[in-house]
Amino acid sequence: YRDLRDVEIILGSKACTGIENIDEAITLLEQNNWDLVAAINGVIPQENGILQSDYGGETIPGPAFDPASHPAPAPSPSSSSVFPPVMPSRQIVERQPRMLDFRVEYRDRNVDVVLEDSCTVGEIKQILENELQIPMSKMLLKGWKTGDVEDSTVLKSLHLPKNNSLYVLTPDLPPPSSSSHAGALQESLNQNFMLIITHREVQREYNLNFSGSSTIQEVKRNVYDLTSIPVRHQLWEGWPTSATDDSMCLAESGLSYPCHRLTVGRRSSPTQTRELSEEQSTDVHMVSDSDGDDFEDASEFGVDDGEVFGMASSALRKSPMMPENAENEGDALLQFTAEFSSRYGDCHPVFFIGSLEAAFQEAFYVKARDRKLLAIYLHHDESVLTNVFCSQMLCAESIVSYLSQNFITWAWDLTKDANRARFLTMCNRHFGSVVAQTIRTQKTDQFPLFLIIMGKRSSNEVLNVIQGNTTVDELMMRLMAAMEIFTAQQQEDIKDEDEREARENVKREQDEAYRLSLEADRAKREAHEREMAEQFRLEQIRKEQEEEREAIRLSLEQALPPEPKEENAEPVSKLRIRTPSGEFLERRFLASSKLQIVFDFVASKGFPWDEFKLLSTFPRRDVTQLDPNKSLLEVKLFPQETLFLEAKE
Repeated sequence: YRDLRDVEIILGSKACTGIENIDEAITLLEQNNWDLVAAINGVIPQENGILQSDYGGETIPGPAFDPASHPAPAPSPSSSSVFPPVMPSRQIVERQPRMLDFRVEYRDRNVDVVLEDSCTVGEIKQILENELQIPMSKMLLKGWKTGDVEDSTVLKSLHLPKNNSLYVLTPDLPPPSSSSHAGALQESLNQNFMLIITHREVQREYNLNFSGSSTIQEVKRNVYDLTSIPVRHQLWEGWPTSATDDSMCLAESGLSYPCHRLTVGRRSSPTQTRELSEEQSTDVHMVSDSDGDDFEDASEFGVDDGEVFGMASSALRKSPMMPENAENEGDALLQFTAEFSSRYGDCHPVFFIGSLEAAFQEAFYVKARDRKLLAIYLHHDESVLTNVFCSQMLCAESIVSYLSQNFITWAWDLTKDANRARFLTMCNRHFGSVVAQTIRTQKTDQFPLFLIIMGKRSSNEVLNVIQGNTTVDELMMRLMAAMEIFTAQQQEDIKDEDEREARENVKREQDEAYRLSLEADRAKREAHEREMAEQFRLEQIRKEQEEEREAIRLSLEQALPPEPKEENAEPVSKLRIRTPSGEFLERRFLASSKLQIVFDFVASKGFPWDEFKLLSTFPRRDVTQLDPNKSLLEVKLFPQETLFLEAKE
């Protein structure tokens, strides 16, 4: 036995219960956490009332005690008992209902059930049926110390202790689908958790948004940036019991969704932290043990907190956001975007690649309907707020979406003095000395800054300067407030632009109508001139042709042999030729004359044989198709013949 107190408890148990087997008594006491009263309640029939102890005022259900049948054991001479033996003077009173606590486990769920011992096992199943959505007929309730029990069994008859653990089996039901579990986990990974973290020493509260895929280690590092408490020396309260590993993602840690409260403080030394952890073993305290990623307490090595924090920030940074003395702003912003993505992920605002003047052109110098606000993000790696602002505020999906729809986002890194001086020069040139002086006087811990710029007709106005110590909701509200101002100004600009465009359209339409009228007049004039020129050309051609034909006619007329007389020694053929106009041409020819002379005669009268054909009536034939070298006698145009002229097709 562990000590004399255990011996006295065992002896008292045997005296009250009549259990002679010492191993059985020890087992009974261990089941009741060495509570004698609870052990007696579990084994003594309780129909006759309850037994009241003399040393705690607690009533013990059980029968009336018979001193004759259960003599009290003699106390040990070497020690005094803290639990006096049960005496026959104990008072019998009316029995009160006894409450039993059951913790029932089913797969990955635990259900707590509290019932009176007068209830039955079936009533427990009815409660579980409502909680687990499992039919009673499919449910096997296991874990009873007495073996399997019926649904009608009264709990009191099982002599159960106050706290009991049971489990449910459902052999007739299929196991839960792994795909549904994976789907639920994937959905949790896509959710955003709001962690309300209280810094115990300074009583300051931080509202931080994390995605479900973020790890507990990432949360602790971000808190380190805010509180300067190294991860190794952070003392946490409020983490779920299932969150035992810093590499666990928030979706698997059991955090309350959508908000969960945590408290963090600095433990003064590892020894004190271990002692505090042992004293408060019932609380959930998480202290990181990942030596590789954290830093020892500065006081242990003679280094102040500022130096340790500087080392931590430098260790977390891989490379500078922007090269020093970059000649080309576009190249500098390309490196800034790449480094920003490597640190904080691909979900971030789309940074404009180009000079600040080019960003002005893109945002302001377009049509009023297409204008946007210009957001200038000023980064500073030495600020304690930078990491949290970038990862939790600037990379929040709502902020990224709102900026992409309504803003042109331009960024610059002020960590290096040369880059800081270069931006102040640009700021002084574009916004004036007041804004440049405001940025110049900002302390490092006030960075990062977010400048909201609105373009106006004559100048660029800084609507808002947002510092890094803000929340997602506050950042969104200030962006929306700037958008309200910009929208009101934009509506006025759109109205003025529409009126100006309307005036310009009217003037443009008038100018176009005048131009078209001039072109129509010019086209008419040119067409008339072309027509006149064509008529003149045709007239000239016609005259030339007539002159040519007249010359040919005259030459043919002069070349004709003289007309023979009617009374001639040679045979004479008399031809009568009808023209298309109805007139008749008459002439006498020698019968020996060639047919060509007839053709020349007709041509000399204005009917060239290449344009007209000469036809005979009976029989109808085309004389122009005959051999012109034959005589009239040979072609039977003798002694007389009537012919007519017909134009060729």
